Amino acid sequence: MTDIESRPSIPLPTDAGGGPAPTPAQEADNAPAASRYGSGNEGYATLVWRRFKRSPMGMIGLILVVLMLVISIFADFFAPMDPKQANLPFAPPDVIAFEDPDGNFSLIPYVYPIGDTGEFDPITFQPLTGLIKDNPTPTGFFVRGHAYKFFWFIPSNIHFFGSTDGRPIQLLGTDKFGRDILSRGIIGSRISLMIALAVVTLTTIVGTLVGITSGYIGGRFDSWVQRFVDFVLAFPQLPLYLALTSLIPVTAPSNVFLTFVIFVMAVLGWAQLSREVRSKTLSLARIDYVRAAIAVGATDSRIITRHILPNVLSHIIVAVTLAIPSVVLLESFLGFLGFAVKPPLISWGLMLQDTGTFSVIGSYPWILSPVVFVLITVFAFNALGDGLRDAIDPY
Repeated sequence: MTDIESRPSIPLPTDAGGGPAPTPAQEADNAPAASRYGSGNEGYATLVWRRFKRSPMGMIGLILVVLMLVISIFADFFAPMDPKQANLPFAPPDVIAFEDPDGNFSLIPYVYPIGDTGEFDPITFQPLTGLIKDNPTPTGFFVRGHAYKFFWFIPSNIHFFGSTDGRPIQLLGTDKFGRDILSRGIIGSRISLMIALAVVTLTTIVGTLVGITSGYIGGRFDSWVQRFVDFVLAFPQLPLYLALTSLIPVTAPSNVFLTFVIFVMAVLGWAQLSREVRSKTLSLARIDYVRAAIAVGATDSRIITRHILPNVLSHIIVAVTLAIPSVVLLESFLGFLGFAVKPPLISWGLMLQDTGTFSVIGSYPWILSPVVFVLITVFAFNALGDGLRDAIDPY
């Protein structure tokens, strides 16, 4: 007898019924869906977040929106230059290179300005421009620069990025007054986003209250409210914006003019949301649990706040994220026409006033940089809104 034949046989594991025990893979397949995909008692917000994470564009939009909000809140810290400091007008953007003046690689980036190289084109005899490597500007993080107030009351002069020797750097060039476009764009994001958030907040509150009240009460009250909503929606908004904003005198303070612009945008922007909320309220008011609440004597305010508003809230959140880019575009357009923000305030629309002539755009194309800020903002909020819409209502 060989060694293999002399070894005792090892019995296979069996289950309770006497058959062979399932393998780990079979146990995973036979496990309940709740244990494989979650606890089974997850809340609505958790399920929405799980679906939202599967959207790459939605996550990109969320990251961009968070970054923009952080940069706008701490705009003075992220702005490398004083937005009011005047240098060379229409200076081209500087170039960042990871090499020292000798051409060797450097971990510390240097800023090389673009200027006259002293050479001439052999055909047109026009002076040639290029990198000036004689005296580059060293850069760094958390450097000292112009003074500002952190959180609007803490004096500070530390900036996230800038030159270490105090010389100006213009990564996006300068405008007609020699002011740094990048710093003005960062500071201007605070005003542009503040206008958008304020307008959307007011329109959401008014539109939601009017829509829910009109749809829930119904009857003659609903008919009169909807005729007023039709009256507001029938106005051509652009001529009305220009007419209303022109009522404020030019000598009015900037905060008064800004408040009036926000008020005008909010007055003309709530009607569409109220119509959407009303249509959802009409369908929700006929659901069984709402009728049951009415039957047991629940008040109208309790039914609206506890039963109808939570079910309408998902649509409102998506509408808000999709309305913000529309307000940003409207503010930029009105600012380009000179009807949104007045100096010394800074906004993206006000910066676009320098692009009023084709000759300026052709000679100094870098003054179109505020358009990039607007496009990034519109893309971020639209991507976030699309991701939320798919996550909240996947079917």
